[in-house]
Amino acid sequence: MHDVATQSVNNPRPVLDKPLMHYGSRVLERLAPGAEPSAYRLIEISPMTPHFGAVLGGVDLTRPITDDLAEELRRALLEWKVIFFRNQTGFTAGHQLALSGIWGPPEPNPFFAKTGTAGVSRLAKDAKTAGNKNIWHSDHSFMVNPALGSVLRAVEVPGAGGDTMWADMGAAYDNLSDETKARIEHLTAIHDWEPSWGALMNDEQKTAFRRRWPQVEHPVAVRHPRSGRRTLYVNEPFTTRIKGLSDAESRELLDILVLQARIPEYQVRFHWEPDSIAVWDNIATQHYAINDYFPQRRVMERIAIAGVRLS
Repeated sequence: MHDVATQSVNNPRPVLDKPLMHYGSRVLERLAPGAEPSAYRLIEISPMTPHFGAVLGGVDLTRPITDDLAEELRRALLEWKVIFFRNQTGFTAGHQLALSGIWGPPEPNPFFAKTGTAGVSRLAKDAKTAGNKNIWHSDHSFMVNPALGSVLRAVEVPGAGGDTMWADMGAAYDNLSDETKARIEHLTAIHDWEPSWGALMNDEQKTAFRRRWPQVEHPVAVRHPRSGRRTLYVNEPFTTRIKGLSDAESRELLDILVLQARIPEYQVRFHWEPDSIAVWDNIATQHYAINDYFPQRRVMERIAIAGVRLS
């Protein structure tokens, strides 16, 4: 989510029965319980941390993607949750569509400007505008079927700054207390675009968008549709309340849950270079585009991958 006004965790309670953050050692697992690490013949894996994020080498994404390569890329994303490619000279929007297509069809974001290539959204900040605030989020959680993933390519990058961070929300769930896991086991949350994107609209525009994009509900903790791993699925800009709780209880619990994405042990940070590409699992992760490069220019193009109903 770029160039959008956002809500934040406002005025957390000064005193809580439980701390907002987990203290002590953390469990950091790369795989879902019972899963085995993959072996790769066609790609080289360079982990960014032992459990999360990897740079993939030995791949030229400007060439046709064979069935065998597609299968290894799918396994790599499921295992590492966000994968990166560098030095993909000549990589175009057409190549980007071919890459995203190995996971599924594109899912347009109704709030992003489109390019001339169907399914591709251009995310640009020029030197005339300071970067707006960003916030940890999961793309399209305000949709009934949220995006399964995204493919982002660097079109123009600043000389310094402009990194993107990702957080592993499976690790965030794993390290919740047993009491909190039990508390959220059967809870659902309401997700809504209006507190964020709606801040940029007049009443007439919001009414028109609301007819097409009503509020939706998702479990607070979902099972990943492909790995089956339990994953925390609430985020700051789009998750507005938890059903079945009072306003105060909902706010208190959300304040605890959404802050989990900010824990450094769950994160990776990627520095963009020309011809860099990132692919991330949008259910397993949240991300944050760092707006620290004004007055330089940053231009990215993104494809979201259509998802399924979460449970």
